[in-house]
Amino acid sequence: MVDQIGCALVTVALRLMGSIPLTSVDSVTRWIGRIWFAIDKRHREIALKNLIQAFAGEKSLDSVRLLAMESFRNLSRIIFEIGWSLGQTSESLGRFISIRGFSHFRNAMDRNKGVLLLTLHLGNWELLAGAAAKLDLPVHVLYRPLDVKTLDLFFNRYRSRFGARLIPSTRSMRKILRALKQKESVLVLLDQNMDWYEGVFVDFFGKSACTNQGLALMALATEAPVIPVFLVRDGQRFITEFLEEIPLVRTGDRRKDLEENTRRYTQTLEAIVRRFPDQWLWVHQRWKTRPCTPWPREMRFGDKNHS
Repeated sequence: MVDQIGCALVTVALRLMGSIPLTSVDSVTRWIGRIWFAIDKRHREIALKNLIQAFAGEKSLDSVRLLAMESFRNLSRIIFEIGWSLGQTSESLGRFISIRGFSHFRNAMDRNKGVLLLTLHLGNWELLAGAAAKLDLPVHVLYRPLDVKTLDLFFNRYRSRFGARLIPSTRSMRKILRALKQKESVLVLLDQNMDWYEGVFVDFFGKSACTNQGLALMALATEAPVIPVFLVRDGQRFITEFLEEIPLVRTGDRRKDLEENTRRYTQTLEAIVRRFPDQWLWVHQRWKTRPCTPWPREMRFGDKNHS
């Protein structure tokens, strides 16, 4: 009951924020982003560290600082846009979303194996479900439940309001396989850090990043085509772009196949971020997990000196 009330309050607050016209949100969030950047030391330092790591030798420190502030502004705009979209129907929201490259998805669907949609936290990724509704696509969204139950309830309702079906990331494989068998699509975000035992290390902006191997596992198990898709902001409008299929690599060595396919997916995401660096989630600790360092011989279990 408490979570239901909290969800209702969040909805009311966001609807109030959403009553501000998108034309005004542009200037409002410019100031919010700057203030947020100034007072949130922890996330400011994460963003700056990530950007320096990603663009070392490519961008000046002033350019990096501007990109970091734009990243904060992007996050604040997402909040206002979610509130705005709560007042939209599927049809009215669709009028603000342009579609590019849809033939890549359509060709993949013709294979009759379903489609795995690869995406990332770029632009306002929460509006991708609205883009799917515009295209009349039956889409399942793989997601990690939020720790705050009130927010988890709100986003469950928000993401499914136009027909998207949600699949919690824990024990998800059976539901994913069922969706693909029914020739539907599954949306997977693959740009977040994972614990070392959950992923594989692949290059991302020149540094090893622990990345979820689940998408590669699903592709190898089902041979469902992997199509990258993302949504970016274009003024007061949005663009959803589908890219060409990422070919599946299969050598017979399971470990190498997981690493190589995950590397290709991550390489594609890096190319997308490079196109729109101001709209990616730089405040996330993407390189937090580091490769394990082998223990010194004298510290290993079973050593005669320590048995």
